[in-house]
Amino acid sequence: MPGPERVREFARAKINLFLHVGDKRPDGYHELVSLVAFADVGDELAFGPSSELRLSVEGPFAGSLAAEDDNLVLRAARALGMTADIALTKNLPVASGIGGGSADAAAALRGLARLHPDPGEAQLLAFAESLGSDIPACVLSKPLMMRGRGEQLELLPRFPILHAVLVNPSVAVPTGKVFAALQSRTGLGHTPHAFDLSGGEPLIRYLATTRNDLEAPALGFAPVIREVLGELRRMPGIRLVRMSGSGATCFGLFDSADAAAIAAIALEHSHPAWWVRAATLG
Repeated sequence: MPGPERVREFARAKINLFLHVGDKRPDGYHELVSLVAFADVGDELAFGPSSELRLSVEGPFAGSLAAEDDNLVLRAARALGMTADIALTKNLPVASGIGGGSADAAAALRGLARLHPDPGEAQLLAFAESLGSDIPACVLSKPLMMRGRGEQLELLPRFPILHAVLVNPSVAVPTGKVFAALQSRTGLGHTPHAFDLSGGEPLIRYLATTRNDLEAPALGFAPVIREVLGELRRMPGIRLVRMSGSGATCFGLFDSADAAAIAAIALEHSHPAWWVRAATLG
């Protein structure tokens, strides 16, 4: 009989459309509320049966991510107690505020659950929570509201498609230090529980009333973020510009897919050292 086929999973980039931070908790984490969408760009993982746990890394950002013991993909596999031959194609920049490592770990949980007897979504989310704050959201990889330290998730099934450009200026930003440098925070009460998801236009109007609290402290570590935001703001068809997560990746929301594609081409031409991708969010 032929052996099991290789299982493949796509690790979609996580975009914090807004991120409001509350008080620091006794466990050291901050309370937060964030509206999260996922892009159609991301890393790729392939899983094959193996008596040992092995990880190989390739792709444009492989050099920034060694297949070392503390790699989140390996930690996810160990959390499940499973072995596999895992190949990771690293397309997303590392330490960039779009959940690359978290998305990889979440994809590893999903892929290993398909390769071996399925432990079920509830168990996967429990494993994910033990690995990191963003990983439960990345396991679901669907539009949602994220609360607590990231473990309280509310799926948003009626979410409109958003046309975006993602830009990273090739600068890694340390998440822990950004949180530690936070001086001003919106808190949790500013965000209404109900808002209009009937289309991209009302959603963008709503997002204009929110912000990313981590943008200001991230600028202290990566001042180039200000240049990225400014370049996005001058693009035709732009509707909203913001940093994602703890940075340094920023995103612009555009009024059409064509406008986003044209902006991405212009930014790639004017800043060849930057990582730029047109994407749809949903």
